[in-house]
Amino acid sequence: MTSDSNANVQKAIDILTKHTDSKLLTHLNACVHCGLCETSCLFYKTFQESKYIPGKKVDMVSSIYRRYCTLLGRTVPKLNHARDLDEETVTEMVDSLFGACTMCGRCVKHCSIGVDIPFVVRTGRRMLAAMGKVPRTLQATVDAAIQTGNNMGIPTEDFVDTIEWMQEDLQDELGEGATIPLNEEGKEILYTLNPREPKFFPLSIAAAAKIFYAAGASWTLSTEMYDVTNYGYFSGSDAEASAIAKKMFDEMHKLKCRKLVLGECGHGSRALRWEAPNFLKTHPDFKMVTLIEQIEEYIRSGRIKVDKTLNTKKYTIHDPCNIVRNGGLYHSLRYVTRQVVSDFVEMVPNGSDNFCCGGGGGMLAMSEYNDRRIKVGKIKADQIAATGAQVVITPCHNCVDQLSQINHEYKLNVEIKSLAEVVADALVLG
Repeated sequence: MTSDSNANVQKAIDILTKHTDSKLLTHLNACVHCGLCETSCLFYKTFQESKYIPGKKVDMVSSIYRRYCTLLGRTVPKLNHARDLDEETVTEMVDSLFGACTMCGRCVKHCSIGVDIPFVVRTGRRMLAAMGKVPRTLQATVDAAIQTGNNMGIPTEDFVDTIEWMQEDLQDELGEGATIPLNEEGKEILYTLNPREPKFFPLSIAAAAKIFYAAGASWTLSTEMYDVTNYGYFSGSDAEASAIAKKMFDEMHKLKCRKLVLGECGHGSRALRWEAPNFLKTHPDFKMVTLIEQIEEYIRSGRIKVDKTLNTKKYTIHDPCNIVRNGGLYHSLRYVTRQVVSDFVEMVPNGSDNFCCGGGGGMLAMSEYNDRRIKVGKIKADQIAATGAQVVITPCHNCVDQLSQINHEYKLNVEIKSLAEVVADALVLG
């Protein structure tokens, strides 16, 4: 092994030994290999290979910890099944921790003792990031966010053109008072987007703007930092995740807004709301809510009026993992949905037990695993087909993209819509 390789290995080991708290050590040592996590995982259910068992991912990271951080592992590693962090192990880690896990957390729900497997997986990803082993396409997504302010590298002029186009359409429908304000200081709300919206789904921007218009909201978008996503959370680079989160916090302060409304993105909501304070070691001095909660507030308070009979098709919900299972918004999502659609049917299972669509954990950004991602999406496709629904609602644009692809692949013939689009279709404007 070269000196550079040794240095990279040490960087990875430092992740396990420096700033390590009892949480990591507890979860590394807690797995009892009972196998209950097997059938919770869409990768194992799809491929039926032992390497896809979530507990195996825990054991992979744990074996490296035993090798370099325990006396027995350093002296006689074979006695406690410790593994060298060599090229073979690194290759296996990349394939397993990046290419075969969406960090959805369903395995935690089914674990007999509650091992936080996604936390251990991200620890392994942090080790790989320290070694420069993040999959190329995922790292390119992070680089774009750092360099341009959004993960798709959309030039500011293109973004502004899209917003102006959406505003013109909105004004054709609602009148000159319907605007999509940009960079306006002192507004109550700074609204955020997934860059997939201006790139591929601009109608969802118009839908949110229509809701804000109906509510008489004081709001703005930023051209400098509108990206709610944070792929640094998935790559394992705390430094890059922190830099992305800090940009959003700084933009809130620059524009002097009082509430950050997180657009429809599961991991973006989690990364900014729950993880950013850990990355930045500070609590935000502003309120932060998801668009789901903001719409719920508008409906409950009467600031917007909706008529569910305007949406006549049969609807179901796909629960984004980081919004429902890991974000606790099961009831808020269903309250809003039931207010705006007449015919609603649940998937089975749903809520905190729902299956991931297969696009989370950075999978959509990693073209290396496209074939695997589409295959595991068959579980979600079967769930959707069993409902008989014509429209699938999901408040996450990563989910929208993955569901759109499996809709095509498995010929489901359904519509995939964001929550904002469905709410906008039910608005009563007087």
